[in-house]
Amino acid sequence: MLTDNEGKRLTNVFKVSVVVVLLLVLIGVFFPEEFGNIAGKIANAISVNLGWYYMIIMTGFIFFCIFLSLSPIGKLKLGKPDEKPEFRTISWLAMLFSAGMGIGLVFYGASEPISHMVNPSTGEGGKDQALEAMRATIMHWGIHAWAAYGVVALALAYAAFRKEENGLISKTLRPIFGDKVDGWLGTIIDVLAVFATVVGVAVSLGVGTLQINGGLTYLFGIPNGFSIQLIIIIVVTILFLLSAYTGLSKGIQLLSNTNMVLAGILFLIVLIVGPTLAIFTMMTTSTGVYLQEFMYQTLDSGFNNPQKSQWLQDWTIYYWGWWLSWTPFVGVFIARVSRGRTIREFVLAVMLVPTLIAIVWFSVFGTTGMNIALQFPGIAELAPEEQLFAIFDKLPLGTLLSVIAIFLVAVFFITSADSATFVLGMQTSNGSLQPSTIMKVIWGISLSAIAVVLLLAGGEEALSAIQSAAIIVALPFSVVIILMVIAFFKDANNERKYLGLTIRPDEKQMKEYLSRTPQEHSQDILDYIDETSDQKGI
Repeated sequence: MLTDNEGKRLTNVFKVSVVVVLLLVLIGVFFPEEFGNIAGKIANAISVNLGWYYMIIMTGFIFFCIFLSLSPIGKLKLGKPDEKPEFRTISWLAMLFSAGMGIGLVFYGASEPISHMVNPSTGEGGKDQALEAMRATIMHWGIHAWAAYGVVALALAYAAFRKEENGLISKTLRPIFGDKVDGWLGTIIDVLAVFATVVGVAVSLGVGTLQINGGLTYLFGIPNGFSIQLIIIIVVTILFLLSAYTGLSKGIQLLSNTNMVLAGILFLIVLIVGPTLAIFTMMTTSTGVYLQEFMYQTLDSGFNNPQKSQWLQDWTIYYWGWWLSWTPFVGVFIARVSRGRTIREFVLAVMLVPTLIAIVWFSVFGTTGMNIALQFPGIAELAPEEQLFAIFDKLPLGTLLSVIAIFLVAVFFITSADSATFVLGMQTSNGSLQPSTIMKVIWGISLSAIAVVLLLAGGEEALSAIQSAAIIVALPFSVVIILMVIAFFKDANNERKYLGLTIRPDEKQMKEYLSRTPQEHSQDILDYIDETSDQKGI
């Protein structure tokens, strides 16, 4: 394992990542329109020509996780056999959920279902499209995203906690590429991961800033402009840097638990004062439709249906690319907080718990939003950052709901940024599981500075351009994820064979095995395979 001093070095990954990110942001600042057009065209070309590929791999990740949960491999622990989980289960779930989708749930909780209802994938918009709008939203925010996060996190956690590798994405590929991952190949992979993380989180912070500003404008008439957005970012930056200074077990855990409490309060109030019966009816019916049509909708590419094909490119394929671009960030973070969990416990919790929360959340806010938008059509024409507050304005306790929502977005903002600084510190410090405070501060200030520059350069237009760049990066990184899955399965399956994990593992043999060095691990497995092959006459 790395020493503290090694963790504080400026690595090649750090140096190259800073140059690449700085170059791209400068291009986005000085040539926002040209950059946006080029990035948009490339992202669109990927959606048009490779949408089928994204659909196949996202579905494949789901079935791979299901297979692992049923396989004897699921008995393996992400750590030593007697190692206990580092965090309580409720805090663990809160942290992975807050890092993975926080701001987006508040931002799109009502606006996405409304958008799908007004502009559906097929036919004319209107009340009859409400059920399909909810099904589509659940699919976009459900199990597909978390399966992709899960396979990346699993490969990282297995390599770091069971094989004693550094916490770098490149190191998960050692079973395939051997020591090449310690050279230029590993640097390229890790820079790609850092770039995707920086861009994805910076865009998310920009979106969060817009929503906080939108809420303040709607509630108090505060101007919606760059000067206010700058103040918001400065205040939030100070808060998340203070959190980063306190460390993972205090800062992020406390913020994540706060998120869950605030989200729970907001959820319950809207459930009670909103159209409660309609919410429960929509929740059960849309979930049933989602499950019934799962395979068809998962692989539907809009064949012979131009309207559906365009809608899929604008929404589903876009989401799959966006979630893939977020896998380095969310995957690394989930891996870091999952030490001591079994693989079965890990994949089931990571896939199912956030998906169930997303179903319930969108059912409450989406149904309420669509119900009010049908009564007040002008709401559908508002900007996404204003729609939620306009909806709350039509409900009892509307002002209280808006205030809670602003605080919730702010805390999600802080949590995402804090988690990102931790992940970036790991990835640019040779995979140190305890990156130095100065490294986290550097990345924290950088993320906020990028968000400020993007808002100054062109607001939503600049954010959209950088978002397109992240989706473009998702394409090569998707190949890395596939290789991570192959490498993990190769290593884990060999270990399963060695430990005899068919019914119950030999605990004594397992403890003896895991007390050895990684080199002894590999040699033991190779000897076992050779011996088995000789016995079978292979």
